[in-house]
Amino acid sequence: MSMKRTNVYADPEDLAIIKEAAKRRGISEAEIIRQGIHLAAMANRVWDEPLFSRTFEGPGRTPAKDEVRDAVADAVRREADSGSGTAA
Repeated sequence: MSMKRTNVYADPEDLAIIKEAAKRRGISEAEIIRQGIHLAAMANRVWDEPLFSRTFEGPGRTPAKDEVRDAVADAVRREADSGSGTAA
């Protein structure tokens, strides 16, 4: 993967924490900063598709574990019966 150099300003206390973590983990400070940049980028990414595409009708309260299991099983069964499901 090619990388591009950039400059950022950081709080000295944050840099001290990064320095300690890098030493403890046996990796470079730059690697920790790259990981942080990646996490920030992914947290702010706008996805083309929604994470969940299915919705379930419910009673308007938090369902019990058995109710969730039964609702999912019913949905899977309906999808399999309609022939539009895909193999997992």
